[in-house]
Amino acid sequence: MIPIHRSDGVIENRRGEFLLSTDPGRLDLDLIHAFLTGCYWAKGIPREIVARSIQNSLCFAVYTGGKQVGFARVISDFATYAYIGDVFVLESFRGRGLGKWMLEAIMQHPRLQGLRRWNLLTRDAHALYAQFGFSPLKTPERYMEIHASHVYQSVHSADSETILPEK
Repeated sequence: MIPIHRSDGVIENRRGEFLLSTDPGRLDLDLIHAFLTGCYWAKGIPREIVARSIQNSLCFAVYTGGKQVGFARVISDFATYAYIGDVFVLESFRGRGLGKWMLEAIMQHPRLQGLRRWNLLTRDAHALYAQFGFSPLKTPERYMEIHASHVYQSVHSADSETILPEK
C-alpha cells in the first residue's frame, strides 16, 4: 500500500492488520522503555533518557489493534548523516517481516534521502541490515568512540561521582 503523507509531516502506511507510523503522538513510552531497559544495548536505561532520546529522533513504530509492537529511531542532521538505533519488534510479533518493513520505511523516508553516511550497531541482525546495503566498517581504523557502558546503572546512584568514559 502507498504511504500516506500527512500535512504535519507524519507518514503512515498499512500492511494487513499493521500500521507503520512516524507520528510521535502514537508512541507508547512505557512499552519502549520496558523493552529497552531489559535489552543488551540499553540495559537499565532510565525512562527520562528514553523520553529525551525520542524527542530528538525521527521515530518509526508499528502498531496492531491500537497497540505498539515495534520501534526504531533515526538520529540525523537530515543532510549528510543518519544513525539507526533502538530497533525492536516484540517477541510475539517477530517473524512477520515487521523489522524489515520498518527498515524499508526508514530508508525510503523523504527527509533521509541523499545522505552520505549511515551507521548502526548490531549484535545479531546483520542479515537484516545487509539487505539494505549495510556492511562491516570498511575502514574501522578511522572510527573512534567514547563508550560509557555502565552509564545507565550510574545515572541515579546515591553518590554523585562523575562517571568517566571507558578507556
